[in-house]
Amino acid sequence: MGFDLESVSEATSGAIGALVSTTILYPLDTCKTKYQAEVRAQHQQKYRNISDVLWEAISTRQVLSLYQGLGTKNLQSFISQFIYFYGYSFFKRLYLKKSGSKNIGTKANLIVAAAAGACTVIITQPLDTASSKMQTSEFGKSKGLWKSLSETTWTEAFDSLGISLLLTANPSIQYTAFDQLKQRLLNRRLKRESAKESAPEALSAFSAFLLGAVSKCIATSLTYPAIRCKVMIQAADEDEDGIEQAPLKNEKTVLGAIYAIWKREGPLGFYKGLQAQILKTVLSSALLLMIKEKITKTTWVLMIALRKFLFITRTRLKNA
Repeated sequence: MGFDLESVSEATSGAIGALVSTTILYPLDTCKTKYQAEVRAQHQQKYRNISDVLWEAISTRQVLSLYQGLGTKNLQSFISQFIYFYGYSFFKRLYLKKSGSKNIGTKANLIVAAAAGACTVIITQPLDTASSKMQTSEFGKSKGLWKSLSETTWTEAFDSLGISLLLTANPSIQYTAFDQLKQRLLNRRLKRESAKESAPEALSAFSAFLLGAVSKCIATSLTYPAIRCKVMIQAADEDEDGIEQAPLKNEKTVLGAIYAIWKREGPLGFYKGLQAQILKTVLSSALLLMIKEKITKTTWVLMIALRKFLFITRTRLKNA
């Protein structure tokens, strides 16, 4: 029961952190996604850089449209992070209990993180697809969540499932790097004698922010070509000018996305928007992990209080 309680605490803290970081950085995320989704030869590109997307929103008086799809993105982020952190914490504690080890090794950490990521992707893929479509729609013409889902077949909703499963390597690399760096940092501190249900040791806000930024930067750089392909596959088939952005209308596949990028943008096209991706994801991840670390102890205390309350209530009901 002990590791279950801490798993719920970790999941709740991670989900709240994701909700806050997603909301704060959403305009940047929208600009980044629209920029990534455009696949054209250089002389035909509407967006030369990510700032062009922001300027379009300002010049057309559609600044609020930078938040189109925020509700869907927040729902997807909250659910996915809760599932991910719960699965990651649960399987990690289960591994430590079965193996009798005090710390989890890098290989085992990668496997645990990948398994948690795969479960998360399968459950939240339709929301992820809907969110991407809403973000890449023309400013002011984004459809709501339910309309987007109703107009999308199950096959289309899971179009990028394969590449999303491949991208589970991203959080696997990120959280493995974060956990290993965190363990080394905490091991340097003096060990305090803990009670049976003492809260887990937490990093300072600055340390969590720094380690989160470093770990996410590593993961993003290694997996960016797959991220770019995923955005293309999920984006609308045609842009607002009626021009197909990629030969994906009848064949939304990884090979189709790779072919489109290679033909229209060349090898460097696989890294188009990398700086914006790193800026957004590093800030988002760092904020998420910083918030999670700071509220984990509070969440832990609330979980213990809730469990004691439920125990007392059951006891009184039995004795009544």
